[in-house]
Amino acid sequence: MNASEPSTRAPRLTSLSHGGGCGCKIAPGVLSQILAQSGAAGVVPPELLVGLETADDAAVYRLNDTQALVATTDFFMPIVDDPYEFGRIAATNALSDVYAMGGKPIMALALVAMPVNQLPLETIGAILRGGQDVCRAAGIPVAGGHTIDSVEPIYGLVAMGLVHPERVRRNAGARPGDVLILGKPLGVGVYSAALKKEQLSDAHYRQMIDSTTRLNTPGPLLAALDGVHAITDVTGFGLAGHALEMARGAGVAVQVDWARVPLLPGVPELAAQGFVTGASARNWAGYGKDVTLGAGLPSTAQALLTDPQTSGGLLVACAPDSVDEVLATFAREGFAHAAVVGGVQGGAAGLQVRA
Repeated sequence: MNASEPSTRAPRLTSLSHGGGCGCKIAPGVLSQILAQSGAAGVVPPELLVGLETADDAAVYRLNDTQALVATTDFFMPIVDDPYEFGRIAATNALSDVYAMGGKPIMALALVAMPVNQLPLETIGAILRGGQDVCRAAGIPVAGGHTIDSVEPIYGLVAMGLVHPERVRRNAGARPGDVLILGKPLGVGVYSAALKKEQLSDAHYRQMIDSTTRLNTPGPLLAALDGVHAITDVTGFGLAGHALEMARGAGVAVQVDWARVPLLPGVPELAAQGFVTGASARNWAGYGKDVTLGAGLPSTAQALLTDPQTSGGLLVACAPDSVDEVLATFAREGFAHAAVVGGVQGGAAGLQVRA
């Protein structure tokens, strides 16, 4: 076979990548150093409502008095071997950042980097089809994109949406006295570690696909509630990392009650067996100094708090009298496992985890 021709034998997608899903993110400590050395943000017009300042989920640019553009991008290497499901997961994850700002997606652009000499064209086509189907479910077109030949398969989207400027929900809006609510169970990173070693059951694989392809549609509905003060989504830095971003952005202390945190089925047992991603340890090394772990926590708590969540759930800070409405909104959108997981207090920015 000519070396320039693509192979007809499709290898496992996960075998072609050094990491998978949001576990591919640069470690938070390293990312902070990179951003510190990159210099000033450049031109910052008054219309830029959200930029780099609090590591938020997307940029927001005011267009007029009633519309602001939400713009973001997200892409990664395969977390599963099924190309269609990889495309669905990557697209769902990218659109999540628009929902997390309170926006409604309006269109997407595909980002496609593929080892064309190793993957059949049918495999690459299935990845794109998975992303297109998710965008169709979100009611938006994939209106363009960019492709390159790459040594590892990478897929994602540039996602754009619209939001009323007064309904933008940042990760920095939490207030003392707020209640924290998490929209999806944790454990996707644990599942992915088990899958890569071919130790994930069919039932748990189906749970993984269901969670990672569930669009975070409650976002704009929650942003319309006056009692909702902050929203972010839990992705590659884990629950602890994104809760810390919320704490630092608002200058508050965040508390998580571990016993109330929902976990995907079988995750505690898999974590206890050692199915933990390398990203979990990198996350802890990057921000563990700002996390206080209380007495009585299970031995796996640290690994699960830092477990990278690909296409994870929304983390919401809301007033106590809005809790029922927030949970009801999640339930109406099909998020049966949304739960109160902690609260916000005054004091130095940081995270405390109680048993």
